[in-house]
This record gives sequence, structure tokens and C-alpha cells, in this order.
Amino acid sequence: MKRLDWFTLKSYLGPLIMTFFIALFILLMQFLWKYIDDLVGKGLEWYIILKLLFFASSTFVPMALPLAILLSSLMTFGNLGEHYELVTMKAAGISLFRIMRPLIIVSMLISALAFYFADVILPKANLKFLSLLYDVREKKLAFNLREGVFYNGIDGFVIRVGKKDADGNTIRDVMVYDHTKHMGNVSLSVAEWGRMELSADKRFLVFRLYNGYNYEERIDLRRNELTRPFQRTKFIEQYQMFDLSGLQLTRTDENLFKKNYEMLNISQLRFSIDSIRLEIQRERKVSADNLSNNFMALTGRDTLHTANIRPAAGNSAARKTKAFYASNILCSFEPNDRATIINTAYNAANSVRENVSVSGENFENKEKLVFRHLIVFHKKFTFSIACFLLFFIGAPLGAIIRKGGLGMPAVISTVFFILYWVISFTGEKYAAEGQVPVWQGMWLASAVLLPIGAFLTRKATNDASLLDVESWIKFFQKIFHIQTREGL
Repeated sequence: MKRLDWFTLKSYLGPLIMTFFIALFILLMQFLWKYIDDLVGKGLEWYIILKLLFFASSTFVPMALPLAILLSSLMTFGNLGEHYELVTMKAAGISLFRIMRPLIIVSMLISALAFYFADVILPKANLKFLSLLYDVREKKLAFNLREGVFYNGIDGFVIRVGKKDADGNTIRDVMVYDHTKHMGNVSLSVAEWGRMELSADKRFLVFRLYNGYNYEERIDLRRNELTRPFQRTKFIEQYQMFDLSGLQLTRTDENLFKKNYEMLNISQLRFSIDSIRLEIQRERKVSADNLSNNFMALTGRDTLHTANIRPAAGNSAARKTKAFYASNILCSFEPNDRATIINTAYNAANSVRENVSVSGENFENKEKLVFRHLIVFHKKFTFSIACFLLFFIGAPLGAIIRKGGLGMPAVISTVFFILYWVISFTGEKYAAEGQVPVWQGMWLASAVLLPIGAFLTRKATNDASLLDVESWIKFFQKIFHIQTREGL
């Protein structure tokens, strides 16, 4: 490999790694800001938080990597242009495409790795992240007994202390409501003071209470609704234990999350999509058969027999000649029975309509589930293609603007990245609702980026002054001059 290729690679890989971790850090801070209420005050161990942040950062790679490629390529060629190194290479007869060639190969390798990451690593990272996040959000707050506040964090008990001494263990004016019988406030313990201690395995909290009373309503005795028996017991010292296992982090079985479409690779997605579609076809057939049977029941003799209705006498000839016309059918029955016929038909029609409505909603939900599977399926390809296309936007754009650093490149790359994600999000939204085919919605952003990248590459190869204000002024002046001459 020539020195030019090494020089270009060194100029590109450094900003790429730096911008990737910066983007990842920003997205991670956004995650912390969003879920800060679910993390603070629960007594989580440090390694649990690190695991959660690591798995979360893995799921942010599809957003951070395209942005890093766009920004780093723009910075690299912006720096080369700003320091006249790009001009020197072109003066030596080296074309822009030849300068970009090693970076194009690197971008192709990154795109291949991105596809592998999206298909193999990302589903596992989503499984670990979402299952751990679910357990963390479901975890109760850590034991925090404050003065004058009723604390109900321990299952089956409500505790209140009037004052805590400076040592943090001595408590005074203690009230403990026992709700383990699920009968309300029927058992209360009151003590002048006490001490809090943890068991050796830290699974139990032990209260040593002194100089108090136990109050209990004896609802276990006969005729307690009438006599209202009440028991008061005085104690000098009393021990009470509270199980703290409910405050610990309980891990849910990850197998419960494995069938979610975000945790599947390409082969699993295909199998799941085929299974859902076969299930929809089978349910449609069953629903159609049931609907047909319902209509047969509405027009058959069983309906009239169930309603205990008989045709009027002397109208047999009319029924034979003018059968199955609604007005003639009603005329064939006694006037008192016509209202019963109409009500029976109305109720049966409402029942059929409700069944059709429920079946339609069920089919619609399953169709949307297929759309979500297809969206994840196409994302694995659009992610890797976007990494490649954004390079062909950032590199020629950096060669055109000839500005390095994190100033102008950051602003321009942010604009293009926002444009890319807005189009991607819009297409995904329409695809999820079934407004457009899934492949059209998911590949819309790539279809927009492709001509932009081709246009910028062509302009950069031809050394076009795309962002030169004077050239645009001359361009519009030329158009205005031509229009003026044509108007004269």
C-alpha cells in the first residue's frame, strides 16, 4: 500500500473512532436522562448499572455509527482541503476517486461489519438490555425510612417513626401496621423507641422495640361483627423481622422476551413472518366458515323454529309464488309475529356484525405485527447501506467546503443526519401503519441519499464551487439576464 493510502487512512480512522464514541456518549446520556427516575433511589449495585449502560450502548450503535461515518469523512476531507493537501494531490495528477479509494474499501468493510452486528449481535444486545431494563424498572425503591412519613415499601407492613437519632439505627415513636392478614388496619404495634439491625445475610431487617403495646382487633372470634373484640398487649421488649427479599433485584427469565421481533435475526424473522401469515390465513378461513354458517342459520328454518313463529294460514300459495322477498315474507306471517321476526333478525345481524368487527381488529393487529417484523428485517440491510451512502455524502462535501475541525463539519453533518433520520422515521411510521409497502418505507431514506451522494461526488470530482456565494450570485444574475432579454 502506498504512503498516500496510509496517510488517508490515518487521517480518517482517528476522527471516525472519536466521533463514534462521542455520539455513543451523547445517546447514552439521553438514555440516562430518560430513565433517571427508574434508576435513582433503588440501591442498585454498581455492576448492574454498568451492565445496563453497556447493553444500552450496544443498542445505540445503529444511530451512532452512521453519524460518525458522516462526520468523520467530512472532517477528514475538510482538513485535507483546508490545509491545501487535497489541492496538492490533485496537482500531482491524483484524482479524488483515487484519494478516496482506501476509505471506500474501509467503508465497505464497515458496512459488512454493520450488517453482521445488526443480524447477530444486536438481537442479543436487545434481549439483554430490555430484559434488564424491565427488571430494574420493576424493582422497588431501596429501604428509606424517613421521620414522620409512613413507609409501605415492605410487603405486608406500613412503618412510621417519629424521629431517628444521629446514629441512624435508633428510632423513636415507632408505629408498625401489620397487613399480612389482608384485613386492613387490624393489627398495630406501638413502641417508645427501638433499634434497627440487618441480619447477617442482609435478607431481613430486625426491629428491637422497647416499651410499647400491641393492638389487635380479633376478627377470628365468633360473632366478632357484633361484639367487636379488641386485644391490647403490653411489652417491655419485642423483636419483629421484615423480609427484604422484595426489595432485591429479581431477574426475569430471558426466554420470555426471546419471541419479540427486536430479538430475532434474519432467519428467525423469516420463520416468524411465515408463521404469522399462515396463522392469519387459517383464521380467515375459520372466520369465513363461521360467517357462512351464521348466515345459513339466519335464513334457515331453525331461526323461525327457535322464535316459535308460524306462518299465517291461507298464505301458502303466496309463499310459493313470491318467496324470499322481504316484504312478501313478512306478509306471510301474523301481524303479532312480525315484530318478533324483526327483533330476532336484528339481534342476529348485530351478533354477526360484532363477530366480523372483532375478527377484523384481530386480523389488523396481526397484519401490523407482520409489518413490524418486516421493518426489523429491512433495518438490518438499510443500516449497513446507510453507512456506505453517508460516506459518499460526507467525503465529497468535505472536499467542497474545505473546512476541518468540529465547527462547520459538525453543523452540516447534523443537518444531513437529521434529514436522514426524519425520512427514515417517516417511512417507518407509514410502513408500520400499512400505508405504504414496508420495503418502500424502509428504503425511502436510502433512495433519497443515493442521488445526493452521486451529485456531491460528481461536483467534488469536477472541482465545482458548490458553496461559493459568488458563483451562485453569478448563476442567478445569468438567469435574470436571460429572462430580461427574453422579456424584451
